Amino acid sequence: MPSENKSFPDRKQEEWLEQLMDQYGNRLTNLAFSYLKDWGRAQEVVQDVFVTCFQRAHQLEEIRSIEAWLYRITINRCKDVLKSSWIKRVIVGSTLFQFLRSKEPTPQDYMLQNSNDEQLAQCVLALPLTYREVILLYYYEDLTVPEISELLNVNQNTLRTRLKRGREKLAQLLEGGDPNER
Repeated sequence: MPSENKSFPDRKQEEWLEQLMDQYGNRLTNLAFSYLKDWGRAQEVVQDVFVTCFQRAHQLEEIRSIEAWLYRITINRCKDVLKSSWIKRVIVGSTLFQFLRSKEPTPQDYMLQNSNDEQLAQCVLALPLTYREVILLYYYEDLTVPEISELLNVNQNTLRTRLKRGREKLAQLLEGGDPNER
């Protein structure tokens, strides 16, 4: 398993990266999509993450968990994209964006349309980022509270509170209520 191999005695760096991409590519893209809500941008972020992995392969001995490292890089890159002025100008500030969107469903749209969990997925994506990231990492990525705490650099008690409030807001959304009431 590539997440445990921290050196390249018998393998080439390219093979290691290819294994990482096979193992984590879809999960990282889904994670990036949960932040960016744009499939193309999510794929760009994940490509950038793997470029970073390739460039930093020599630092593997310093990394305790490759999985956590990949998630952290992905989350940070997504936050950078969300903070960028390009996003604010082009996507948030432009009404032209709605006309530029492709009429073809993205793979994520197709998956959601054909899933019995479409409503749940849409409600999770509608949660505020603070709750959405915790719900996704806990329920979809099967990370434990201590792992998420370390990954997000958040106190475990704070994380448990976010998880509880995220579940409450998710329940409100699923019942058709306003998740911002409190």
